[in-house]
Amino acid sequence: MELPKGVEWAAHALIVLEAADGRAVSSAGLARVFDLSPTYLNKHMQKLASAGLVRSAAGASGGFRLACPASEVSLHDVVSALGSAQPLFKCTEIRCQGAFADQRQQILSSGLCGINRAMLQAEESWRASLRAISIAELTAGVDRASRLRMLQAAGLEP
Repeated sequence: MELPKGVEWAAHALIVLEAADGRAVSSAGLARVFDLSPTYLNKHMQKLASAGLVRSAAGASGGFRLACPASEVSLHDVVSALGSAQPLFKCTEIRCQGAFADQRQQILSSGLCGINRAMLQAEESWRASLRAISIAELTAGVDRASRLRMLQAAGLEP
């Protein structure tokens, strides 16, 4: 399983927004913090805006702000906002093919196959662990010097 790099970019951008303490940060400012492509990062920020995680405002004092408290935004929200909410495993029911093709109806009526059940359970555990980690918790782990550096790179006064 590999998540799109935008998940990492967006999560870090949200940490910067939390550190910005309600001040708007431009996508160019966010991109400068980690030397990312402003255009590509902006696409991800727009997805976060569509999901209601950030608000954007145009103009000289515009940019992005968190739309709700960082304690209410989980890593799962970020993953879901960037289009990774689809199940990671897709069962194609190969147990109904080949030597078992003639038993298809009977097999399907018996319920999910064990592999599918195990994969769904593992994915739900993973998603539950992401739901338990908030952007506020991640930001709390950033030391003062790093926060100051982030804010300066984003074009904000500390």
